[in-house]
Amino acid sequence: MTEGSHDRQEAAVERRPRTGFWFGLVVVLVKPFMLLFTKRDWRGMENVPRSGGMIFVTNHISHFDPFAVGFFIYECRRIPRLLGKASLFKLPIAGRIITSAGQIPVYRDTAEAADAFRAAVAAVEQGECVGIYPEGTITRDRELWPMTGKTGAARIALMTGCPVIPIANWGPQEVFASYGSHAVRLLPRKTMRITAGKPVDLSAFHGQPITAELLQKATTVIMDRVAAELGELRGENPPPRLYDPRKAREEGEEQV
Repeated sequence: MTEGSHDRQEAAVERRPRTGFWFGLVVVLVKPFMLLFTKRDWRGMENVPRSGGMIFVTNHISHFDPFAVGFFIYECRRIPRLLGKASLFKLPIAGRIITSAGQIPVYRDTAEAADAFRAAVAAVEQGECVGIYPEGTITRDRELWPMTGKTGAARIALMTGCPVIPIANWGPQEVFASYGSHAVRLLPRKTMRITAGKPVDLSAFHGQPITAELLQKATTVIMDRVAAELGELRGENPPPRLYDPRKAREEGEEQV
């Protein structure tokens, strides 16, 4: 193989997938903004598969982190399909754009709640890259560590056999605070620190009946990996037990 043909082959492997009009519009709007107003400290991009169905799971610290993580995934040569609150899809203009861009609405506590799960499974089976926030909402942990997770990501992974890539992000909360002030602080430029780890090892759960108990155990493994990745990113040790908002409500000890 000649050097030129080798270079062309590598370029073909790294070539971006076709975005379609609407996702392309998102890229045109978001990428220049991110390049202008944020700095990047990205690690582990080689751990994101360049093809094939996959899930990535990430911690949720700010309304700004979907932009940071989505940009990271796009630069990994994948088109992210994020699961998001249904209310976002009802916004007059933004809702039309994100719906047409292939993002997946989550209807909580309604008869349509299962639709997001089915759409995510179908997307993975079609070889797409699906992003899930297992916590379901911005963390309520005072130190912004991940909370315990919901079991959707584990169920999809065990049903489809797809890899689960743990992603941690830190920095978006400096642009848009998690709670309290809703001021957007773009300057001075904040660094979006993001790392992707190797696929979560769920082999211990394969070949077993998918029960609620099994899903909870698999979810604990997934969230512990996300917390570990965040700990490395922050240079700190994550808490031995992740904050459980359900138990906190029952005991009247909510943190935020």
